[in-house]
Amino acid sequence: MSLSWSAAIWAGIVAGTVATGAQMVLWWIFTDDLPEILYRDARLTAAILMGTEVLPPPPAFDWKVMAVATLIHFAISIAYSLLLACLIFRLGLVLAVLVGSLYGLILYAINMYGMTVLFPWFSVARDWITIVAHVVFGVSLASTYKALSGTQSA
Repeated sequence: MSLSWSAAIWAGIVAGTVATGAQMVLWWIFTDDLPEILYRDARLTAAILMGTEVLPPPPAFDWKVMAVATLIHFAISIAYSLLLACLIFRLGLVLAVLVGSLYGLILYAINMYGMTVLFPWFSVARDWITIVAHVVFGVSLASTYKALSGTQSA
């Protein structure tokens, strides 16, 4: 059984998409801020490369901001996926998914508390929906990696 880098990369793309979808559904159900909250979060992410000039309200659709935020989002998703793949490639599916859910919680802490040292504007995104989205990311990441790599049992 060996680690599959291509499965890890694709798992990062899939998990990044699934987690964003889950977050948008939760925003739609539990807030009345969609699409503004999506635009806000895109600006928070894009500001990593574009600078804080993109942060001021009102949150509105901007192609450049959305493109930069999407690139950053998937680059980070893939990087996180490569790390998790190293941790779970020898595990069975059930244990890998459990590790993935814990990994999502750890990523939430890193992203929303650790990274705010460098990017303090992310503190506004600390909420239960973001926690759930990170757990969905971890579970999706682990299950997709195991499915794509063909290593569901160990």
